[in-house]
Amino acid sequence: MSMPIVDEAAKVLAEPAAYADEERLHAALTRLRAKAPVSLVDVPDYKPFWAITKHADILAVERANRVFTNWPRPVLFRSAAEDMEAAAGVRTLIHMDDPQHRAVRAVAADWFSPKAMKAMDRRVRQLAEQYVDKMRDTGGECDFVQEVAVNFPLYVIMSLLGVPEADFPRMLKLTQELVGSEDDELKRSTPVDETMNSLVEMFQYFQGLTAAWREHPTGDLGSTIANARIDGEPLSDIDTMSYYAIIATAGHDTTSSSISGGLRALIEHPGQLERLRGNLDLMPRATEEIIRWVTPVKAFMRTAAQDATVRDVPIAAGESVLLSYVSANRDEDAFDNPFRFDIEREPNKHVAFGFGVHFCLGAGLARMEINGFLSELLPRLKSIELNGEPALTATTFVGGLKHLPIRYSLT
Repeated sequence: MSMPIVDEAAKVLAEPAAYADEERLHAALTRLRAKAPVSLVDVPDYKPFWAITKHADILAVERANRVFTNWPRPVLFRSAAEDMEAAAGVRTLIHMDDPQHRAVRAVAADWFSPKAMKAMDRRVRQLAEQYVDKMRDTGGECDFVQEVAVNFPLYVIMSLLGVPEADFPRMLKLTQELVGSEDDELKRSTPVDETMNSLVEMFQYFQGLTAAWREHPTGDLGSTIANARIDGEPLSDIDTMSYYAIIATAGHDTTSSSISGGLRALIEHPGQLERLRGNLDLMPRATEEIIRWVTPVKAFMRTAAQDATVRDVPIAAGESVLLSYVSANRDEDAFDNPFRFDIEREPNKHVAFGFGVHFCLGAGLARMEINGFLSELLPRLKSIELNGEPALTATTFVGGLKHLPIRYSLT
C-alpha cells in the first residue's frame, strides 16, 4: 500500500475559523483539488479523516451509499462532541442508512412534495412581502441577517412544524447555538457540554409538544411525526426528537444563510443584480447559483463499511471521509469559471443539497423561499449597498453570514 497523501492545506477543513475567511479557505481548497484531492487529515481534537475535494469523487462516494455509510459519523465535530452526541443516542435522518433511512424519511416526505410546495407558495410570498415591508419601515438601514434573514425562514419552518409563534424566539436561539457551536459570538459557552445542553433543551421542549400532539393531533408536520408509525410501531422518543431537531435546524439556518449570502453576492456584483431586476424570469437559475455560491452545508462525512478506494487512494474499512461540498461547488472540472457569480449559469450541477439517497428533503422549500423573498424584494429596490463589513460564522458544518449591514431605499 502506498503512503497516504498528507497536504497541510487540508487542515483548514478541521478549522472552524477558516470558514469565516473565504479567501483563505478557497485558496486552500483550490490547492487541494489540484495537488491532493484525497488527503489524510489528522489534527488535534478531531478524529482522523480523508478530505475529498473533487466534485466527481464526491458524487461517486454519494452513489456508493452501501460502501460509504452515514452511520456513525455524518458530521465533522470535535472528538468530544462526537462522543457526547453518540452517548446521547442522537439519530437524525443524516445519521441513518437504508432501509431505516428510507422508512423514516417517508414520514415527512409528503410535506415537501411538489404538490405541498405549490400549496405553500402563496403563504411564503405573503411572508416575504411582510419582511420586505419591515425592511422599508426600519428607515433604510439594517443588519439584514439578524433582522430579516434569520426570521423569514424561521417563521416558515416553525409554522410548518406547528410550533406556537410565541416560541419562535426560543427556537431561533437554540438553532443558532447548535449550528454556531464553534463561533465565539453564537455559541452558548465554551465547554462542549454546554453545546449539548442546547440540543437537550430543544429535545425537552419538543417532548412537551409531542405529548400534546399525540393526545390531540393537529394535522401539521410536527403532529405527523409525533404520531408516525413504521411497521406498526411508533418512532422511539429519541428518533422523534431527532426528527424535529433536524427539520428545525436544517430548515432554518441553511435557508437563512442562502438568502443573506445571495443578497451579498448581488450587492457585490451590481451587473448581475441589475440583470436579475430587469428579468425576474431568471430567478430560478439565479436561485441555483446563489445556493452554489453560498453552499450553506459545508460538508458531510461518510464512513467506509468495507475497504474501498477514492481516486486510487485506499480507504480502509472503518475510516471516515469528509465530502467538502464547498470545494466541489468551486471545482474547475465541474463548472466553467467557478469563481464567477453568474445568475444565468447553466448547467449548474452543484452539490449544495447533497446527492443520491440523502438529497436534501427540504430542497424544494429552500428554493421557494429564496425565490419568493428575492422576487418580492428586487422590484421594490431603488438602491442598496453594504453599510459595514459582512461577518461569517465559524463552523465546520452549517453556516454563512451572521452579520450583513446594509443601506438601501425601497418603495
